[in-house]
Amino acid sequence: VQLVESGGGLVQPGGSLRLSCVVSGFPFADNGFSWSRLAPVRGVEWIASITSGGKTTYKGSVEGRFTIARDNAKNTVYLEMLNLKSEDTALYYCGSGGQRGPGTQVTVSS
Repeated sequence: VQLVESGGGLVQPGGSLRLSCVVSGFPFADNGFSWSRLAPVRGVEWIASITSGGKTTYKGSVEGRFTIARDNAKNTVYLEMLNLKSEDTALYYCGSGGQRGPGTQVTVSS
């Protein structure tokens, strides 16, 4: 099982990023996925989840700004992030069934 995230970077407050998570090694279409983040002070936070059927749920502080999506043809899960704030700075990683990727760093700073 392998999950590999990409798309992070440095962005100014109010900016946007789209993170990707390419998954291999297990049946993608049959599984749900989540995005979480790790920040130095706040620790680990769950951000969003998507079921195998496409149902989505979000942490309250990101709802309306972040969108989780999946492309079963590409074995990829996405996290679209809009109107980024400094408090969104963290290492973002995707996960499923107890597995997670190494993460991609998002830094929001002017």
